[in-house]
Amino acid sequence: MTQQLTGPYRINPTSWNAGFRYDQAQLRPAPVQLLTVAGQGSIDADGQLLHEGDMTAQMALAIANVDDLLARGGMDLRDVTRLVVHVTDMDAALASYGAITERLDAVGATPPATLLQVVRLAVPGIAVEIDATAAR
Repeated sequence: MTQQLTGPYRINPTSWNAGFRYDQAQLRPAPVQLLTVAGQGSIDADGQLLHEGDMTAQMALAIANVDDLLARGGMDLRDVTRLVVHVTDMDAALASYGAITERLDAVGATPPATLLQVVRLAVPGIAVEIDATAAR
């Protein structure tokens, strides 16, 4: 008899990724619902960029916006199966990444994640954009 998988099975053959609060891979049961979240940045409800020039504040608002959309879909950061963080300055992002890990730590989430630097993002002045896929 095969055992049913009830939650994510975390796959981490090494531990260097733990400080960034992400798993190298996760095996999950087939989802009933799939939520895809478009890139979220430091944008307020009126579509205005906030915190221009402040990577930490932009990162905090971007992950808060992701979290808000997850909640509106009946999910939270523990349901994220893929997190992609696009930044325009990798050094500033690494120094500010605590804004994301703080939010992940609050719920004990360790989604597989990718952090990558891009030349620019669509909104002038935006320094970080986060997209996510979540399943439940």
